[in-house]
Amino acid sequence: MITHHVRVHPSSANLPRTDQLAWKIAEVAADPVAVAPEVTEMVVNRVIDNAAVATASLLRAPVVAARAQATAHPRTPGATVVGLPTAERVSPEWAAWANGVAVRELDYHDTFLAAEYSHPGDNIPPILAVAQHLAARRDLGGAELVRALATGYEIQVDLVRSISLHAHKIDHVAHLGPSAAAGIGTLLGLAPEVIFQAVGQALHTTTATRQSRKGEISTWKAYAPAFAGKVAVEAVDRAMRGQTSPTPIYEGEDGVIAWMLDGPGAHYEVPLPGPGEEKRAILDTYTKEHSAEYQSQALIDLARRLHRERPELTDPANVASVVIHTSHHTHHVIGSGANDPQKYDPAASRETLDHSIPYIFTVALQDGRWHHVDSYAPERAARPDTVALWRTVTTAEDPGWTRRYHSADPAEKAFGGRVEITLTDGTQVVEEIAVADAHPLGARPFAREQYVEKFRTLADGVLEPAEIRRFLDVAQRLPELRPDELGGLTVVAPAALMSSVTAPEGIF
Repeated sequence: MITHHVRVHPSSANLPRTDQLAWKIAEVAADPVAVAPEVTEMVVNRVIDNAAVATASLLRAPVVAARAQATAHPRTPGATVVGLPTAERVSPEWAAWANGVAVRELDYHDTFLAAEYSHPGDNIPPILAVAQHLAARRDLGGAELVRALATGYEIQVDLVRSISLHAHKIDHVAHLGPSAAAGIGTLLGLAPEVIFQAVGQALHTTTATRQSRKGEISTWKAYAPAFAGKVAVEAVDRAMRGQTSPTPIYEGEDGVIAWMLDGPGAHYEVPLPGPGEEKRAILDTYTKEHSAEYQSQALIDLARRLHRERPELTDPANVASVVIHTSHHTHHVIGSGANDPQKYDPAASRETLDHSIPYIFTVALQDGRWHHVDSYAPERAARPDTVALWRTVTTAEDPGWTRRYHSADPAEKAFGGRVEITLTDGTQVVEEIAVADAHPLGARPFAREQYVEKFRTLADGVLEPAEIRRFLDVAQRLPELRPDELGGLTVVAPAALMSSVTAPEGIF
């Protein structure tokens, strides 16, 4: 890896394009390096993972609305929309939109956490949509798609390693626009000059505030990454037509770093693969076993264990207080340190409860499980004994857990915490967990078998058994797929199921 030193430059310096971060990203995207077998294996896993969570969200309101918007933009050859017949195609940017919302709605796919946080699987919908649309025209098959997805993951992860957005209340999808644009550039074999312009445009148009993940969290949480993917497709299209971007987008004196991030005196060190170096960042990412914010994954597993081993803890009459000692990020984003009263509100939205570790820990402790629908049901959140126990749960920042959260050493990096439960009789129960069971270093790491099982579980009752088998066959042959087979990288739900919900009317 090459470390690039990135800082603000005055306009009078006339910073050469080749010295700009957007150009370095473009060079990585344009490098036709081979994809390692283990990277290919993980790309396949994440395609299956995305399909699983998208399938489970087909009838949810944000997904229905996004799908209705997409189908108002039919296109030939076009790209598929998850749930619909493969012959029903829409313009690729709208497919990226609809499929991106479906993938993100349940907050249930892969994650990478470092200086910033991210869901790198958000790169898949826009890159796949472009691949399906241009497969025949540009002779794009599974191998080209795998290479492009490796780029998308690489760029997003490398930006997340080095540039914090949330510290300045900028939403994390500002790293996704550039990564998706870079991945599409790899897919289409574009020159660095074209990818450079697309990356700049994608970044410029995807910088938004973090209010989408604060307070009463709205349905926009699912739309934000889909918007970034849609914007990336459009940015590449414009760049291919010769249109340019604000330059330098990162380093300019009125650019992103100077006014949205650490300011004119900022300095970042961004690692990127050197020429001919494999893009392996996807191997550092991890998926979710549970449909909840990633920092809650390990704590759900700990709560499930306590449910089995200490059942008396599920009764609020026995519990005086529960304090979760954890990282700064967990405390301030999904913990009591956020100072969001909504995190303790039984009438809060699903999106809000998904970002409340006091609620999540309580329900997992009482139920001994976590379910992507049942655990968020209004009647579940409002149960009196749950509310009583929930109100005893707070979080506290622990410097040791903060250090581990930001560690560059995979063996030390952790997203868990230490739970101290004080009983009404004065005794204490103290337990801790570093990583989720499904984490590569966890008790039960996810491999192909677990990804397939997750898909089968979430598709059960939604897709026909034959469709489940068909998709898994196509997805697991991804590296060898012909251009005419890329359209099969979607799921088709029964027509009766899809017509059981009414799409809201809008402009389109």
